Parts: sequence; C-alpha cells; structure tokens
Amino acid sequence: MTRHAFGAWRPMDEAPRDGTRIIVAIRSTEQGPAEVDVARWARAPHAFEKGWIAADSDHDCVIAYADVELACWTPLPKSLPAERAAIAAAGLPEVPPDSEIGGSGI
Repeated sequence: MTRHAFGAWRPMDEAPRDGTRIIVAIRSTEQGPAEVDVARWARAPHAFEKGWIAADSDHDCVIAYADVELACWTPLPKSLPAERAAIAAAGLPEVPPDSEIGGSGI
C-alpha cells in the first residue's frame, strides 16, 4: 500500500483485497447522501464469499457494501508521532461550561 498516497482517490478495482482497512466513498442513494466509511475486504460471519465490510461492524450486525455501492477508495493516513505530538501540544479550544453548540441541549 505504500504506492498510494492518503487523499488520492482511486477506483475500487485497485483497492487492496488483503484485509487492509481503507477509506471508501459510498455512493448516494434514495436512502441518503454520499458518505465515507472505513472498510476492509473480508468474509462476514455466515457468508460464503468475501466482500467489503465496515471496519466497525459487530459480529452480530455486519455492515457490508456491494461493489456497486462504493465509488472509490483512499488509504488511511499514516500515524505520524511527531505531528500527533504537535497537535496534542496545541490543545483543544476552551468551551464555556454552560454553552450549547449547535443544538437545543435536550
């Protein structure tokens, strides 16, 4: 997977089918807009064939995608300890304790 750069979207026929987790772009449907998910090529429990499985699927509730549902893919970003440390050092913004952010608070 080293030949692919994070953020460069590739056709699904170039996606690794070795169990590597990747970011996939899911096509929009009448059920909802286009979105992205993390998936891997694997065999779901009680399935006969391998397919694209959401990486956070539960053993009892597998989220599987058909090839036609997926538009393209990109690799997950690499873990870069130096950049992760810089982000952590920057800290999170202060949020006043009684403020609401984008909701009714109910």
